Amino acid sequence: MKRIISTPNAPAAVGPYSQAVETNGTLYISGQIPLVPETAKIIEGGISEQTEQVMKNIAAILDAAGYSFSNVVKSTCLLSDIANFKAMNEVYAKYYTEEMPARAAFAVKDLPLSVLIEIETIAVKSVRL
Repeated sequence: MKRIISTPNAPAAVGPYSQAVETNGTLYISGQIPLVPETAKIIEGGISEQTEQVMKNIAAILDAAGYSFSNVVKSTCLLSDIANFKAMNEVYAKYYTEEMPARAAFAVKDLPLSVLIEIETIAVKSVRL
């Protein structure tokens, strides 16, 4: 059984997708871009500000689903320019301080609304043995 996750504290889906879907203790968060939920506008600033907003959006969805950053097992970071990797990584590292998730980062040709970053996330609620 799947559960659709939706929160007003993260940007609303603007197409035929959900903010997140949970099934069998796994949460799949759609790619988040640096939209400010209250205004539906891209946050002003560069890669650091945009990454911070993306991480806030992810946090809001995790919270709405009953998860936290400690449940994240995989992130995929899409960058408009690989030269932004270092600055993105500095912000990203504030959210993952121990037991870091697996991660991939790619430079891509274009991202929606000409943003600098998009991050998709997978989180799991696991039982410790």
